[in-house]
Amino acid sequence: MENDQLSRARVRPGSPTPLLLQIVREHRPEAGAVSVLKARGTVDGSNALEFSEALAEHIAGAEGAGEHPVLDMTEVYLACAAAVRSVDRATGALAFSGRALPVVQPRPHVREALRAAGLPGVRVYATMASALVSLEPRRRVSPRPGGRGW
Repeated sequence: MENDQLSRARVRPGSPTPLLLQIVREHRPEAGAVSVLKARGTVDGSNALEFSEALAEHIAGAEGAGEHPVLDMTEVYLACAAAVRSVDRATGALAFSGRALPVVQPRPHVREALRAAGLPGVRVYATMASALVSLEPRRRVSPRPGGRGW
């Protein structure tokens, strides 16, 4: 079995796919430091709170480290309204500050659910490249007035 594949013994036929989350950090010339939360599986009422908390922690951690947070939803299925609310809850602070979380490649039904919800803290992109181009590089600033950057 390849890495990141689930054993057939752990997945019952017809049941939702378990939610798997992985953070990938990288430096991109077009955007600077980027932290991508890659989600895979189903977000439903049984794990929406867990997903919301993990996404909020990802955003806060990336912001604290001077990285751009990004959510890759290429392999995610949102199964209910609680799943959409979980994304809204996690991105509330970004929306409040007038920013939005880049969400990459959601499947058509997920993209439609996010669009219909009109979440102010979310911007959907078809590709990772288009999401990264939308980000402005972050520059470290010296804490002293008139000082040099780091």
